Amino acid sequence: MTTATFLADLEKLVTCQSPSEDLAACQRVMEVAVAIAADNLAHPAQIILEEGRPVFWWGATNPEIILLAHLDTVWPIDSFLPLWQVNGNQISGPGIFDMKAGFLQALYSLKEIPEAHSKVALIATSDEETGSKASKALITRLASSARAVLVLEASLDGKVKVGRKGTSMYHITIHGRAAHAGLEPEKGINATVEIAHIVNQVMALAAPEHGTTVVPTLMTSGSTTNTVPAVAHLDIDSRSFLYAELERVDVAIKSLATVHPEAKIEITGGINRPPLELASTAALYERLERVAADLNMAPIGSASVGGASDGNFAASAGAPTLDGLGAVGAGAHAAHEYILADSIPDRIALLSALVKDLLT
Repeated sequence: MTTATFLADLEKLVTCQSPSEDLAACQRVMEVAVAIAADNLAHPAQIILEEGRPVFWWGATNPEIILLAHLDTVWPIDSFLPLWQVNGNQISGPGIFDMKAGFLQALYSLKEIPEAHSKVALIATSDEETGSKASKALITRLASSARAVLVLEASLDGKVKVGRKGTSMYHITIHGRAAHAGLEPEKGINATVEIAHIVNQVMALAAPEHGTTVVPTLMTSGSTTNTVPAVAHLDIDSRSFLYAELERVDVAIKSLATVHPEAKIEITGGINRPPLELASTAALYERLERVAADLNMAPIGSASVGGASDGNFAASAGAPTLDGLGAVGAGAHAAHEYILADSIPDRIALLSALVKDLLT
């Protein structure tokens, strides 16, 4: 493999923009990925549909080892320009770090393992960035019988990720009553005031000692400047390293009530991804470091992070899981998103050696 060949394929993937919400765009990037696989691997890849969403699949039907990736991004069409930019060792583009480079590293790592197709599957979904609603069941089913799940999410300065917070998402709607804000505000039920009380209660649920965050995010209320607001909406993002904490917050949020007795509250959402806990990653991480040493590489290192991934689902299904095996770079979801080109050969060699070690 030459880095130039890899980058030519990566440019095809990155410039085929694929925001999660754009189903047609996600289908197109899967088709590009299948074509790249046909150019590089002896056995063909295919696109399957999972609850109406396209999924890239190469390899075993019932895999012992899963290389898990996603090809959707957070970037709406043409919101990240230029689509491909090389600045010395840094290469930028929408989704290049999170995580199209990681997917391609996985694909290239399989080139040196001719027998991989019988026991290994490379799977890339198209809804990871929006919570994996369509692909969660697929990941859970496959992981429940896998010996290892290797997740190609971006690294943290080269380190793999051995812990991830679980996530919960909620949407709260307050129904009040409109009235003229100047003439007779007392006849209204102010949804803005009610949602403000909710915000204060929600923020009090955080527990920093457990890494538990409960963050009010998007909030809207009212319709005109001279009307008592009749409706207010609030989104909440909650995360923790401990499942028990997610459950505590879940109970508390679903027990929230309005102050005004005639106001109505609707609460939807719940726990989305369970945490990726250290117990699920320890054995694979030790194995990775042994493989790195055999390749005369420096220690890879590990980290626990706040962001979740599909690795959370795999670990909760019982599979030994290791995350962050993807690209070296920075700027996930940010305008400066990039990878480091000189890191690519070593990351491919490391993953290929790890898969070979697991197969033997």
